[in-house]
Amino acid sequence: MNAIILFGAPGSGKGTQAKMLKERLRIPHVSSGDMLRERIRAGAANGDVEATMHSGALVADNLVNRLVEERLSRADAAGGFILDGYPRTVAQAEHLCRWFGLRGIEEVVIHLAVDYNIVIARLSGRRQCPLCGTLYNVVSQPPKAPGICDLDGHALVIRDDDREEVIRERLDAYQRQTRPVLEYFRSVGRPVREVEAGKVPPEEVFHEICRALELDDRTQNRR
Repeated sequence: MNAIILFGAPGSGKGTQAKMLKERLRIPHVSSGDMLRERIRAGAANGDVEATMHSGALVADNLVNRLVEERLSRADAAGGFILDGYPRTVAQAEHLCRWFGLRGIEEVVIHLAVDYNIVIARLSGRRQCPLCGTLYNVVSQPPKAPGICDLDGHALVIRDDDREEVIRERLDAYQRQTRPVLEYFRSVGRPVREVEAGKVPPEEVFHEICRALELDDRTQNRR
């Protein structure tokens, strides 16, 4: 079983690429951020978790580790999975590598490299449907009708963690705590593939990811 870890700053396009890989490979997309937001919507998260996410800071390692482990232990992840937004700290990466080692899982890290200013522009223009979760961008990927989801007609919203002051805190947290995860993966001999994701369309980024994974994105999955 293999794991793909999509790594990059907030706004680097991890979610978009994860969805494309999920469709191509027919393996689950596991987003730690989506799981935490779902817990908040369902009332299953305490106030500290919600306040931490809304401030742009990182949620405690032990909680995120437990959520990810539970999700990866489900039957649909037995043939592989795509991790998006995890690990975000060296402690999480160490925990994940131990967990993988015990289960014989081999991972490949795809680092989506994007300039800081491009990230700010992307996230400040991002809108999301509160019902289906579809993401839009008012500049690069607007809905057909302004402010309305193409799929279900609901009014789009700005996520609390996409406010400009929160974006800057998220990027600061990424630089302080998450970028060192890349160096950790390299230091323990895990393969890290660099993909430029800031100045080309998502389809071209996906093609480069497929090349890095030695996939042919022009053919259909035969699994």
